Amino acid sequence: MKPELYTLITGASSGFGKSLAFECARRGQNLVLVSLPCKELFFLADFIRRNFSVSVHCFETDLSLEKKCIALYQEIRHLGIAVNILINNAGIGGTDGFEERDLSFYSKQLQVNVMAPTFITHLFLADLKRNGPSFILNVSSLAGFFCVPRKQVYAATKSFLLKFSGSLWYELRDHNVSVSVVCPGAMNTTAELIFQNKKAGHLLKWSVMNPEEVAAITLNKMFGHRKVIIPGFWNKVIRALDRILPGRIRQFLIEEQLKRIEKMRMQKALAPKTQYPTAA
Repeated sequence: MKPELYTLITGASSGFGKSLAFECARRGQNLVLVSLPCKELFFLADFIRRNFSVSVHCFETDLSLEKKCIALYQEIRHLGIAVNILINNAGIGGTDGFEERDLSFYSKQLQVNVMAPTFITHLFLADLKRNGPSFILNVSSLAGFFCVPRKQVYAATKSFLLKFSGSLWYELRDHNVSVSVVCPGAMNTTAELIFQNKKAGHLLKWSVMNPEEVAAITLNKMFGHRKVIIPGFWNKVIRALDRILPGRIRQFLIEEQLKRIEKMRMQKALAPKTQYPTAA
């Protein structure tokens, strides 16, 4: 008798991961939700249990540490949880000049964005083969296709996920394990990002999507065995333009976007801080 199957989502407590969790639950998938320690993770799990007829397990851990990735896998195996869908969503972003961040930040960013999905996929691969048909979804970014000033390391890590996923697709296609990578553009996941997205250039502004919409598109394409998923018409346009525009025009567009980012940073730095009254 085949065991009850689960979808494991990292970085599940907020943003795109949270939207993926809701969309998976809506489709009747049992969930293993993983994130850094936070109360939001348990609020999310409780809400899903009460509103969808699915089982939910929560694990709080720091995936920037190899030993924590191993411990997570061992605990899931110990509990007898059978995973057949793995969604590597956890990631660290940032929009800063390269010298503005210290080495500890880049070390953690590389660990979470690159090493964690590599470790987690390696650890669960035998289980995924055994529980097939199975799916691996790696969450990259539209930035993974581009050279992005002030997102230089982030974009590089997302480019890694593109190549990693494509290579795995070839290796696993005969093992009943489908591998997809999703490359979303800008999403309205936080209040700050909503503000930034409204100030973007016209093409980028048109391409902004809500994470709930992206999650639904992503899962539809994943179950359709799509190798590379680019949600949204305007994101596909941006990708196509990058392929056909001359280098000088691409450089001009990047520099114009960089000017907008700098302007927003200056406005934010100069904006007066809101003062709230304190209790007597």
